[in-house]
Amino acid sequence: MVQQLFTQDSLFDLQTVIDYGQSVINVAQELAKVLIDNRPLSTKTVQAQMNRYFLGTAASGAWQWKDAYEAVEVAQILYLRQKGYKLLLESPLTVLLELEKLVALCPTQTRRSEESVQLQQFSTPLPLAYLVAKAAFIKADDLMLEPSAGTGLLAQMAKLHSASLMLNELAPDRTKILRRLFPGTPLFSVNAEQINDYLVGKTQPSVVLMNPPFSASPKINSRNPDATPRHINSALQRLADGGRLVTITANWFSPNNPTWRETFVRWHSEARVLLSVGVSGKVYSKHGTTIDTRITVIDKVPADNHRQIPCIPETLDLPELLALIEQLPQRSSWERSEKVKAAAKAIVVQLPFRTTVAQPETVSSLPDDIVVLEYEVVEWSATEGLKDTLYETYRPQRIRIKDALPHPSLLCESAALALVSPPPPTYKPHLPRNIVSQGLLSEAQIESVIYAGQAHCEFLSGSYIVDDSWDNVTVAAQGEENAVRFRRGWFLGDGTGAGKGRQCAGIILDNWCQGRQKAIWVSKSSALIEDARRDWCALGGDAKDIIDLSNIKLGDPIPFTQGILFCTYSTLRSQKNGKSRLKQIVEWAGKYFEGAIAYDECHSMGNAMAQEGKLGMVAASQQGIVGLRLQNALPSARVIYVSATGATIVSNLSYANRLGLWQTGDFPFTSREDFVESIEGGGIAAMEIVARDLKALGLYLARSLSFIRYIKDSTNLKVLVLAT
Repeated sequence: MVQQLFTQDSLFDLQTVIDYGQSVINVAQELAKVLIDNRPLSTKTVQAQMNRYFLGTAASGAWQWKDAYEAVEVAQILYLRQKGYKLLLESPLTVLLELEKLVALCPTQTRRSEESVQLQQFSTPLPLAYLVAKAAFIKADDLMLEPSAGTGLLAQMAKLHSASLMLNELAPDRTKILRRLFPGTPLFSVNAEQINDYLVGKTQPSVVLMNPPFSASPKINSRNPDATPRHINSALQRLADGGRLVTITANWFSPNNPTWRETFVRWHSEARVLLSVGVSGKVYSKHGTTIDTRITVIDKVPADNHRQIPCIPETLDLPELLALIEQLPQRSSWERSEKVKAAAKAIVVQLPFRTTVAQPETVSSLPDDIVVLEYEVVEWSATEGLKDTLYETYRPQRIRIKDALPHPSLLCESAALALVSPPPPTYKPHLPRNIVSQGLLSEAQIESVIYAGQAHCEFLSGSYIVDDSWDNVTVAAQGEENAVRFRRGWFLGDGTGAGKGRQCAGIILDNWCQGRQKAIWVSKSSALIEDARRDWCALGGDAKDIIDLSNIKLGDPIPFTQGILFCTYSTLRSQKNGKSRLKQIVEWAGKYFEGAIAYDECHSMGNAMAQEGKLGMVAASQQGIVGLRLQNALPSARVIYVSATGATIVSNLSYANRLGLWQTGDFPFTSREDFVESIEGGGIAAMEIVARDLKALGLYLARSLSFIRYIKDSTNLKVLVLAT
């Protein structure tokens, strides 16, 4: 980081070049003194030391809070260098508890930089790093590779066991820290998805400890779940025969997840998966998230049975995880000879399954046969021009899905919308095979799943600052702290009979099959929970997956780690004695929630802003305000708006922040107020233009049931399509 200092009465500008890596180390050395004294490390202390060594404040741009959090993590490493060797002489449980106490002294990481979000830079919490290293059974003669080294927390754990290190880190700033922190250690700066290719000819490591990005790849803006297996596969190829790989992944990357089952089976033919176990999300609370993770242990020795892969589905706390890791077998020495191969097979034993469930869980019984849905994209053009009918028979304009059934009832679309084609999609949903083969979703309904997924792969233009009340959203300056990006939403405007609930269930199911097994379903009436359960179960889900929020006491933590949380708009806005349902939901979802939020009958949030009425100003509705707050609190959520009357009254779109109709530059409206005022002046014709534009962007579909009536005259037989 470079800071320019200008002095008066000088012919030249004085430029001071800050050594970023050394400055972080300097700050960390000061912070480590506080930790060694067993004193809490306050944000004020961190800020003061950052200002001192970076010659300026965060407000002036001299440093970012991400840099400060890196310094806190390095301070933990320096603490280990002074006290870690002695600490490791204690019992493993004592070590674990002491490390948890150390982390508790540090401030919570609440602010992210654009780079940290894009590359998913979540360092390994120190207690978890200890367990990962323990699972590897590291010895003094080991060479340990960490393909995504971050700030070096995992590397330092291996160093405490006297192993030699080989590190890789793509982020330039973190590379500068590692170079100062581990001088003389081989350090590479390449995309770890191809680490094996880049390190051809280098010494092969006997141990790999890794915490790769879960679903992010360099230069790919959209979420990329394939990143995890690519990182592991490349590292596994680089690992020496008989070596051990221990990796932290998202909890959805599991042998029990049908999406990834075959990936584990392929690895299991060349290497033996010893353990796959979930880790409670609270382990990451100090790192600013509560996402559940998973530890997988793989020995590069042949497996006896390629399809028997030990997997523990539930998530464990760290003491439980420690007890399980202590049952792991020692690493096997293995060479490529049939005799030693057989010996290696005998040494590695399968861990027993753990059957005790620590907390109530929702259990899904979705079909195991998950497929990536393929379809054909077709060309389309409005060759016939505008007709004298109000409605046209509907069929998906840009896609053809093999073996998909048409909708049970004939669908139609307004003639104005029928002249507009949505863009050709590229998104491919993950769905059980029987969704198509048994016609559980019609072709038109699957089209909705595809276009919703397409929209959810994108983010709105620009970055924004959301205040603590979740009410006010302002455009952020480039590089501003605490800035967030909002994931684009999608609008389903189908009429009665088109199966809006079934389509919501289909969109949630697509996310569910990709590991995002938390969703929020907001509806108008509590009685509609039975409709939600009916639609979810019709697609192969379990009724227990639908969680009724009204059955959970206000203010109590929601005790489910997965499921579809159902609540009404009136429940959503309820609060008492400083406790609110909204806060309860946000805490359950987590700040970095990426699952679906379905706003069924979303016109119930109409009038989300104050407007001029016949008798003066009309206050914004509480339902609309709270609906907006939920969207603002969870910027990465996949929002679905569902209403048959969404494009009839302009106030019925005032809650639809995620469509990018205002403030983003995608449409010529600077604010919500500007949008409402402009469209109100144009009346229903202006709303029709908005609907056409949204469909052309792939953000809106509106179909209705139709009746066909035949009228015979003297010349021919005419068919009229009339809307319901």
